[in-house]
Amino acid sequence: MKNAIIYTIIFASIQFVMGGIVMGVFKLIGLDPIGSVSLITGSILSSILAFALFIIYKWAEVSPHWLRTRPWTVLLWTVVASLGALTPSIWLQEMLPELPNVAEKGLESIMGNRLGYVVIGLLAPLVEELVFRGAILRSLLRWHHNHWVAIAISALLFALTHVNPAQMPHAFLIGMLLGWMYYRTDSIIPGVVYHWANNSVAYVMYNISIALYGTGDPTLEDMFGSSVLLSVGFSLLIMLPAIYQLNLRMKK
Repeated sequence: MKNAIIYTIIFASIQFVMGGIVMGVFKLIGLDPIGSVSLITGSILSSILAFALFIIYKWAEVSPHWLRTRPWTVLLWTVVASLGALTPSIWLQEMLPELPNVAEKGLESIMGNRLGYVVIGLLAPLVEELVFRGAILRSLLRWHHNHWVAIAISALLFALTHVNPAQMPHAFLIGMLLGWMYYRTDSIIPGVVYHWANNSVAYVMYNISIALYGTGDPTLEDMFGSSVLLSVGFSLLIMLPAIYQLNLRMKK
């Protein structure tokens, strides 16, 4: 448990300190008045630093063993599950009481920038899975005999490090699913693939929504009109069978 908390503090410190330093330097020299480039640059540098530290000090376990089993159908169903979860996830967020979105402007500046995909679609899935599943959850599974307790704690830490109340419920639920996938496979690869598919679609949809609706955060009613529940039901018919297939194929 102590190691998991230490890893979380290290990762969060790298993210905020490095980001703050980069933004401060850009502001000092008079570049990037909007802040998007410095925010993206800080995110890239902090992700690279976190990745290097967790690999060099072997806090996270990285092994090609699971990939040698050629689990291509597992990865395919992982992508399907990620795509099927998008609409129910948005619907659930809309049903919850509105929470403060303190990171909205920063997230929008990253999502609206082409270079932002490097952060959202590539680095975030890899580095966050390495840290939260490959290091934090791995240490928690050794600490507690009940794997669901370990998964729930890692998901909570994952949600808290987003430091944005509006994202925390969604991040916790996704963290539970990603933790289960890690527990069943002993590999971060399924989580990286799920995370990549989820973030990539979110990035694409944000920019499409800007073009179509003038906002990157349209409601389901804006997109589907009176067919919101039908769209949620259709998505569940994609997500639930995909999770069932993963449960069959990811044998512990």
